[in-house]
Order: sequence, then C-alpha cells, then structure tokens
Amino acid sequence: MAEKKKTAGETLAKALFGDHKNAGLLLSDVEIEAADDFCEGYKNYLDVAKIEREAVIEAVRLAKKNGFKVFKRGKKYEAGDKVYFVNRDKAVILAVIGKKPLDEGVRLAAAHIDSPRIDLKQNPLYEDTEMALFKTHYYGGIKKYQWTTIPLALHGVVIRGDGSKVAVNIGEDDRDPVFCITDLLPHLAQQQMKRPAPELVKGEELNILIGSRPFRDDKVSNKVKLNIMSILNEKYGIIEDDFISAELEAVPQFKARDVGFDRSMIGAYGQDDSACAYTALKAILDLDDPEHTCIVCLTDKEETGSDGNTGLNSSYLKYFIDDLARSYGLCGHNVISASECLSADVNSAVDPTFPDVTEAKNSSKINYGVVVTKFTGARGKSGTSDASAEFVGRVRRLLDKNGVIWQTGELGKVDLGGGGTVAQFIANLDMEVIDVGVPVLSMHAPFEVTSKIDIYMAYRSFFVFFND
Repeated sequence: MAEKKKTAGETLAKALFGDHKNAGLLLSDVEIEAADDFCEGYKNYLDVAKIEREAVIEAVRLAKKNGFKVFKRGKKYEAGDKVYFVNRDKAVILAVIGKKPLDEGVRLAAAHIDSPRIDLKQNPLYEDTEMALFKTHYYGGIKKYQWTTIPLALHGVVIRGDGSKVAVNIGEDDRDPVFCITDLLPHLAQQQMKRPAPELVKGEELNILIGSRPFRDDKVSNKVKLNIMSILNEKYGIIEDDFISAELEAVPQFKARDVGFDRSMIGAYGQDDSACAYTALKAILDLDDPEHTCIVCLTDKEETGSDGNTGLNSSYLKYFIDDLARSYGLCGHNVISASECLSADVNSAVDPTFPDVTEAKNSSKINYGVVVTKFTGARGKSGTSDASAEFVGRVRRLLDKNGVIWQTGELGKVDLGGGGTVAQFIANLDMEVIDVGVPVLSMHAPFEVTSKIDIYMAYRSFFVFFND
C-alpha cells in the first residue's frame, strides 16, 4: 500500500513542533542493553558510597585504578595527565589535563555526594524504659515520618581522645545488626494523627533504638546503656566522650535494587545526587586525551546550603583551579572566566499519583533522557543562576549532535516551592553553568527511583561535554 501523502500542515508541524518521545521507543535493543549494563556499576556504587566520606574513598579507589595520581601544587602537568585532590576526606576533585592551553578554560562537572540522612547528636546515647537509644538531628530536607520503622545502618568516623580515627560501618553486612526509629501503633495514634504532616513525627522524636539488654551488675544504674558502651568499647576502643568528636550518620540499610517487572528502574537510597556523581565520575575516568582540561568536583554539604569548607560555597574548587593555572604562569580567575560547567544535579520527575504539583509542559519525566534545567530556585527564581540563552543553546546543540536523549524541566509549579543546586555558586565564580541531571521519583525519600536509560544518558552527556 502506498504511503499516505502528508498534508502541508502535517509537514510543517513535523518541521516546527517539538517531538520528544519516551527513550524506550527511540533506542535500539543494543543501546538499552548498554544502559542496563552501565547501571550494574552504578548500583554497586550506591551500595558502597552511602555517605560523603565513602563516596570520596570509592572515587579515589576508582581514580587510582584508572591511572590518576595525587595532585601536586606547583607541578606543570602535560596533556593526558590525570590527577586528583581530596578535601578533608569529604570532597574530591579529579582532573584530566587537556591539549589546549589552560587559558581557554576548563570543562567542569560538579555533583554533590551528601544526601539527606539522620545524624547523631554530640551526646547521643541515653537509656529510657530500659532501652538504649541515640538522639539525632536530621540532615537536609526530609519527610521525617518516612524514616521511622525502616532498617538503618550506621556509617561515619569517631575520633578518639588520643586523636586516632575509627571508621564505623554497621548494618550493611548481612551478619550485622541494624537499627530503627520506632513509631506508634495505629491503635494508639489518634492524637499523633491529628498533628500537621510536618510534625507527624517531630525532630526530637527521631530517636534510634540500639539495644535492650542490661549489663549484669546490680550496683550500677543505666545498665542497658552500660552494656551498649561495653560492646562499643570492646569493638572500637571508644568511650562515651568520644561521641563528641564523631560524625556518625544513620542511613537506610537496604541495597540498590531493580524496580519493575521490566527491571527498567533502580530503587535506592541517595540517588540525589549519586545518580549524577557516579555518571560524572565515570565520564572522567573514561577520558583519555581531551582537547580541554576536564574536571569533576564531587562536593559535600549541598543538602544544607553548600556552606562549610567542604561545600561549594567555599573556595577550595577556586583554589584548585588557581593552583593549576599558576603552574602555567596564568591567573586563575582568567581560566575560570573562560570555563564552562555542567552542574550535575537531579530534578523531580512527574509522578502520576501526584500530578497537581507539576506543570506538564515544563516538567521532566522518567525515560525521557537527561534533564537540562535552565534555572532552579524558588517561586520568583530566588536562589538560582538562570543559565543564559546562549549557553542553553550551546548545550542543546552538543547533546543533539552526539545523539544524547535529553529533555528540559523545572522543579514543580511556580508558586509551590522549588529548590537549589550548586550552580549558583559556580556562577558566582564567573563561569558559564547549567544544571544537567537525572529525573527522580520520591526525591529525598529513603528509597528513590530513577530510570536506567536516564542514568546512562547522564553519563553520555558528561562524556560528550568533556570530549567536545
């Protein structure tokens, strides 16, 4: 049968209208298989890098495996050299030196490696009703009720009184115990259920249950607390005062898993922003001989505003670029001003169960590829860098030229809130920047969901950016 001739209007519409489709309809079986294979490494990363310190350790391990060396201030590097710099064990910068002069700028991808979680207070351990518990202070934006009655693991470090450091990771091994925050049974929760949703579980009620057996000695009080401290002292050599100089974080214990009968999605804790941190990291690890010097910055503290000396509101990234520039007799600020950045951070995917918070034409969807977010911020674009039309056009052309499936989106309807990324702090350095990342369902929940295709397209977007 002869193909039906298109009308003039149909031809014009095809030429002029946008035509974005589900990537599952656009990719070949081979490409989908490549995405699935790529995500096996990503799932492993999610399991071993649940907190920022572990993400740095894993990034350095992979960097060394791929020929990266510790950055030396003052050394003049040659094209193809690979270096890394660790900032206080909670942030890391990786760089591959390009063939073009550094004063033509660098290609930077910046992602964060902290995620919402439950931190222990400095004096956390107490006993009540012959049970031992930890007092906590939540970190980042969470729905507090989501963190009750799920298995928790304890990660972090303790600095003992003599200055020695003890790494803690309890709950991830199948032989380990886990911990939990308890909640009221429905039969007795009538008054609790009358609270406003943000206070359904209050911050001071996020107490972690850690033990219930007493130390067998009638001469001492707080027998359960003493038994817990005895166990911790035997295993880690710590005393109660050592909690004061500790950073201990409670995170969901469960592993990354495939989601759906078709295994098309990944469910795991910390995908904001591991989905972008891993893909950017993998992109620079796979680089060999780029034209421009390429940098990946995996930073801390984004979930609390990027403040502190390991967050991007500090100067450590600027200082690194300045140190690199000085070895070539260049001014760091001139290199920065000539540079471009993809702020590698996630966006919220449309949830069909809660469609009213999004505006359909300008929201990202899973399986539609990596999402390019021109601006973030809240309501009247407060707290955003708002990328220029020129730079949006540059990124758009780059992705199209290289066959990367992408979409655009914003974080919900205009008057409903919004959020920020590190893009504003990169922009403050006088660098071109735009957010590029993965759409996420259930963002900031203990179990977030992403599409394997979108993860793979994020990797490809960073890789082609570095190779452009």
